Amino acid sequence: MNAPGQPTRYKAEYRELAHNYCLLGATNEELGGFFDVTRRTIDNWIANVPEFTAAVREGRAFADARVARCLYERAVGYEHTVKRTVLHQGKEWTLTNVVQLPPDIQACIFWLRHRRPENWRERPEVSDDGIDDIALLDAASERARFE
Repeated sequence: MNAPGQPTRYKAEYRELAHNYCLLGATNEELGGFFDVTRRTIDNWIANVPEFTAAVREGRAFADARVARCLYERAVGYEHTVKRTVLHQGKEWTLTNVVQLPPDIQACIFWLRHRRPENWRERPEVSDDGIDDIALLDAASERARFE
């Protein structure tokens, strides 16, 4: 007995194509456009075709890890070696420079707010009695100043 609906348009070669496209950060909507199917069809392939599911997950995990590594490097600063070849007085010379990029404060804040939200949230948490932690600290520091 055949399954209801139309036969699948999925082909085995879509696995590698989906993996490569997900390495570039493709969403299900973009995969649908690439394969000329709807997002819903991509969702169905992910739910029902294990090799397609694995390809999409692996590609996205690798892309996410690469972005996280780059964000981390930007947050803490890093060194980058630049090599170039120049022509001077008829001779080729290879110049090597080590460029030091300083830490980026916005990347630090972004990283810490998402990795350690309990310590780096944007707004202080309001306690159950309606008084926030900053107000309590301010009051305590005022008392200490006059003691």
